[in-house]
Amino acid sequence: MHTARMTRTRFGTAFARSDFGRLTAALVLAVAIGVVSLPWLERHFLAKTGVQGMDTLNLSVAGLRSALNRFEPLPALIAERPELARLLRNPANPLLLAQVNARLKETADRLEASDVYLMDKNGMTLAASSYLKDLSFVGKSFDYRPYFTESLAGLPSRYFALGTTSGERGYFYAAPVWEDAQVVGVLALKFTVDGFEDAWRSGPSELMVTDANGVVFMSSRQDWHFRTLAPLSADALEGIQRTRQYPPARLKPLAIDSEPLNDRLTRVTATSDTRTEHFVESQTLLPDVGWRVHILSPAGPARTQALAVFGVYVMLVLLIGLALALVLSRRARILERLEVQRATQDLLERRVRERTADLNVANASLRTEVEERRSAEHRLRITQKELIQAGKLAALGQLSAAISHEINQPLAAVKSYADNAALLMDRERLPEARENMTRISKLADRIAAISGHLRNFARRPQEGIAAVDAAAVIDDAIELLGAKIKSRGAQIKFDRPAAPLFAMGGQLRLQQVMVNLLANALDATEDKDQPHIAVALSNENDIIKITVTDSGPGLSEAALAQVFDPFFTTKEPGKGLGLGLSISFNIVEDFGGHLRARNLDQGGAEFSVELPAAAPQGIAAQ
Repeated sequence: MHTARMTRTRFGTAFARSDFGRLTAALVLAVAIGVVSLPWLERHFLAKTGVQGMDTLNLSVAGLRSALNRFEPLPALIAERPELARLLRNPANPLLLAQVNARLKETADRLEASDVYLMDKNGMTLAASSYLKDLSFVGKSFDYRPYFTESLAGLPSRYFALGTTSGERGYFYAAPVWEDAQVVGVLALKFTVDGFEDAWRSGPSELMVTDANGVVFMSSRQDWHFRTLAPLSADALEGIQRTRQYPPARLKPLAIDSEPLNDRLTRVTATSDTRTEHFVESQTLLPDVGWRVHILSPAGPARTQALAVFGVYVMLVLLIGLALALVLSRRARILERLEVQRATQDLLERRVRERTADLNVANASLRTEVEERRSAEHRLRITQKELIQAGKLAALGQLSAAISHEINQPLAAVKSYADNAALLMDRERLPEARENMTRISKLADRIAAISGHLRNFARRPQEGIAAVDAAAVIDDAIELLGAKIKSRGAQIKFDRPAAPLFAMGGQLRLQQVMVNLLANALDATEDKDQPHIAVALSNENDIIKITVTDSGPGLSEAALAQVFDPFFTTKEPGKGLGLGLSISFNIVEDFGGHLRARNLDQGGAEFSVELPAAAPQGIAAQ
């Protein structure tokens, strides 16, 4: 009996050792598989990084192409001005030269161009918007520039180069000046590219634009300007020197090594004097200008993700191995103590395996649920921002016709005054002509104010929550809706407090709320002969309260219950998205306030915005 028991014990010990050996081998094999798979994991996450970079690249290319196409027709339109041809015929006329210089400066200011200048057939600059500056283009010859030679041949042209006078990089547009079917000169515009690069620097990726020779002329990295992707050929270098396009001393190749990831992405290693960086590169071609736009997304996060996945995998393997080792150890002890309890031991092992599997499933399910919640929250935030912008654009669509009417009136007056000023100047009645020019300037200021309010309203807000002058926001909203108010014959009474009241919020988003409330009030009183809208502003126990009341028909009980629901509207189809009040409600809630609606006893509806009053230190900071 004892001998049989010892035999069973030795058998159980040997069996346990065999199991531990197989477990160790399996763990080593699993870890080895993880190590072998690590490069594949890294390539997988690098590819995902590259795909995300391509989305950013497409947006950047769309913005760049839009800007290039927007400015392209301008030189030809400006070149049609008759005073340009007159100056080219008579360049020694000082009055005409002063007039053209002033007009070109006004044009450059309006277009936000770096320079606008007129050249004769020899490439000599006769007039320029920079005529008052130390580094003026006047008197400079640009006959070596390709855009001059192409436009002198009668073709519109554009060109990128480093300015030989200003030392600033810019994109040049040029067009011929015609007279009697002959080219008598060239009109050119120059725009700087710093704005694009400033926008690119706000992201984690590096962007750069190269020309047909592989020269980097735009980049989010300043130290890459005028560097090349490969050594330049002798012909390319000679052409650059002949046209003075770039400084030859800086045309040195970047220290870049490339390795294809797939047919669209490349792994790039960039080396400088101070560091080595790893990127995932994707690129696209702008065939109409011969440019290639590159985006280099940092590869570090992809490697970190791959290592994190590998670490989780190794931890899971070790945990599973530990669990199995504990199970095998217990099994070995049971076999050593009493072989006859094998049936009980098998049952126990089965339960342990089931519980381990349940834990693994529960753990995986929990991780999946956490990721889904994070993804849903992220999509919700994005959707909310897009809905806010959609509401603003919808409001702008409704305002566009009225604002167009507001702008057309001063434009007609500008044309009339300009025609009269030309006649007065021909008759040398300069004081009267100067008075007309002053009137034109005031009308231009009025147009600029209207377009400025429209631009500010359409801009996608990026501000946080700070102290906001509530009365100023109401004034801006009323002025923005001025054309619509006038067209409806409505009266808006603003009960302005004696002292400024500051609320906690965002200037642009609070302005959007007020525009929505006032526009809805105007629509509600559309059928009234004398529409009346009242706006009140007060401070009630450190709560800034803004109320908008109208003389409309009010809201039904059903509408009042769902007035702030998305896509709910009482307007006719095509006149509203049903998003304005829902977006306004969420904006006010984000500010820590409340937006309420009720019907008035005497008729009409009242909407009230309640916001926390700004603390004195917040007002002082403003």
